[in-house]
Amino acid sequence: MSAKRKSVVRFDLPVNPAFEQRLARESDIDFTLCLRAAPEETAWAALSRAHVYHVSATKDELPRRWFVSADLLARCPELLCVSSAGAGYDTVDVAACTRAGVALVNQAGGNANSVAEHAFGLMLALSRRIIECNRRLRQETGFSREDVMGHELGGKVLGIVGIGHVGTRTAALARAFGMSVVATDPYLTEEEISRRGAEPAALDDLLDRSDIVSLHCPRAKDTLGMIDARALQRMKRGALFITTARGGIHDEAALLAALQSGHVAGAGLDVWEQEPPPPDHPLLQFENVVASYHTAGVTHEARRNMAAIAAEQIVGVLKGGRPPRLINPEVWPAYAARFAAVLGAQVQVLDSE
Repeated sequence: MSAKRKSVVRFDLPVNPAFEQRLARESDIDFTLCLRAAPEETAWAALSRAHVYHVSATKDELPRRWFVSADLLARCPELLCVSSAGAGYDTVDVAACTRAGVALVNQAGGNANSVAEHAFGLMLALSRRIIECNRRLRQETGFSREDVMGHELGGKVLGIVGIGHVGTRTAALARAFGMSVVATDPYLTEEEISRRGAEPAALDDLLDRSDIVSLHCPRAKDTLGMIDARALQRMKRGALFITTARGGIHDEAALLAALQSGHVAGAGLDVWEQEPPPPDHPLLQFENVVASYHTAGVTHEARRNMAAIAAEQIVGVLKGGRPPRLINPEVWPAYAARFAAVLGAQVQVLDSE
């Protein structure tokens, strides 16, 4: 391998210390923390010589000028890899990365336990009316326990839209609760969906059958607006809607109408088109909406796991390895040529290549 030093850059958004601790163990890697409040020129100077840019995946936290766009890539001639800090990569133009010969990696699976647990927290809060009971105990006297009577999850049908890392963990929790699980995922065969613990179903069939619909799919061109008025009307009357996926996959106005009509009995929402949503957001005015602020994957355990995975993957990339969470595998030939030109070293070549 070349003795050339490698550079990793990120902005000053929260990342567990495990990230920098792992990078510090590599004698040939320099790490730069860019301050969002500093003059832009300082960050551009660091990015222009960076080999890896570890970028926030949260679109409403990072200033848009630091999103990975074609313009940013043009100003970063040494950049070989973009590492999304999350499972999603809403701040990255994937096609632009591929055109530029830049590999994109994410941390899929690192927060699966936390997100799945949060989804079930939302389900339980809604089905057992926990938030409503808590509020009434603090504000009222004399109401009956039957006034806040809820439903068990056991015996219900859970429909999972997207059965990747988080969806698979959610399916396992559902089975532990005695639920039946159906799932849809266009990227997986029926056999693989079954192996992951769910009965395969088309989206419309899943909506027809499920007592609870839970989203665990990425935000992409084919999922934006997927849960629209038509989809919500296909759901069983009285079903619950849960999302810990990404804002924009469900139509907030359509969900509002479905709640107002009573067709959807309640919603557990961790993600929003605008994050955080304003306090006067119409969906926050409903007793049967349990809301959180994109915190499903924000636990001490998940944050440490994500940081450790990210740093280990970056180290592997800079040593010439093929990353296990490569989002744009079609980039590999161009990436390999650029890696050799920039770092004077070769990347791993798989037998199948």
